[in-house]
Amino acid sequence: MLDIREIRDNAEEIKERLATRGGDAHTLIDEVLSCDESRRSIETEKQQLQSQRNSASKEIGALMGQGKKEEAEAAKAAVKEIGERIKELDAESDTLTSRQEELLMSIPNVPHTACPVGEDETANPEVRVWGEKPEIADPKDHVALAEQHGLIDFEAASKVSGSGFAVYKGTGARIERALINFLLNLQTTEHGYTEVNVPHIIRRYCMEGTGQLPKFEDDMYGFEEGAMFLAPTAEVPVTNLLRETILTEDELPIKMTAHTPCFRREAGSAGRDNRGIIRMHQFDKVELVQVVHPDKSFEVLEELTAHAETALQRLGLHYRTIELCTGDIGFSSTKTYDIEVWAPGQGKYLEVSSCSNFGDYQARRMKLRFKDADGKNQFCHTLNGSGTALPRLYVALLEQNQNPDGSINIPAALVPYMGMEKIG
Repeated sequence: MLDIREIRDNAEEIKERLATRGGDAHTLIDEVLSCDESRRSIETEKQQLQSQRNSASKEIGALMGQGKKEEAEAAKAAVKEIGERIKELDAESDTLTSRQEELLMSIPNVPHTACPVGEDETANPEVRVWGEKPEIADPKDHVALAEQHGLIDFEAASKVSGSGFAVYKGTGARIERALINFLLNLQTTEHGYTEVNVPHIIRRYCMEGTGQLPKFEDDMYGFEEGAMFLAPTAEVPVTNLLRETILTEDELPIKMTAHTPCFRREAGSAGRDNRGIIRMHQFDKVELVQVVHPDKSFEVLEELTAHAETALQRLGLHYRTIELCTGDIGFSSTKTYDIEVWAPGQGKYLEVSSCSNFGDYQARRMKLRFKDADGKNQFCHTLNGSGTALPRLYVALLEQNQNPDGSINIPAALVPYMGMEKIG
């Protein structure tokens, strides 16, 4: 969440930058300030009353010692009245504090000053392109290729779970497993990430910690009356491993990677990319998470994005990297790059990774701090990126490597994991 002290000091600038996101989140800043001012005013009154009560309590003892019982009783009544008023103020303060917290949890992160301003994805500038689009005459899409080689059984998945799910079979399942192992090995052996295997069922406060809640609850699979959730991404459990922690400066950076299934309702997405495995309710993903010193986070964002891109380069897949504009950036992010891989059968690029710097937004929610050289506790900066999501990587692998007869070449980097060079 945003720092209330920063809001007090720079309210107008924050409102202006939030307004570039679109929507009305910037209008909540004034209510936050109103709650804050009222709450602080109450605190001042409480302190004054507590001082009066302390003085009156001492006076009662003196009066009793002097035998002035009537005056002492009057002083006791005054103390009681002060106590009742303090209780009223405590209740008012609790209400204002809860409302302020609710507002702050509902306000997205402020886009970085260098973030391109725009209304939607059409304003996202292209940062770089790697490789060339493969020349494929009349390319088949991944669904046709999967059916030809018996890689994915959509009908069986529908029987078990409904639409938005897939059953990978035989060589199709081997591809999925090979990609997971390849991605994890790349990030752990070459880029210095520590692999973690985390739970897939997450407490509500962890979802709030990384910003999925409260705004995106309709997209999540929740149960136990909203107390628990299926993980929508490994970002949530992995980053929350360090919640309510005070690290030493020497422990930074912390780099972790994890493979997990991800579960999303995709509320409101009916009809969007719903053929095949492009948009799923359950899918696998390898996630990259870094917790870093605030002075390093934007430098690390470039590094982390390069780590995700390396996976596509090793697989020989043509892709492009774009920077998200203010109107398209994620709720908790201050700066984001999306990596989009080319899918010939779709005739378009598909997002396969989103790499974001969250500044101290998530760390403030999670109370994740480090002790600096002066012994002062500071909030860490958190970053994450898909390294990568499996379904669209799977799509691009099939579609970019297809031959005219429908056979599929296995990228050289994946051959040791697959034990074959071609499908079909």
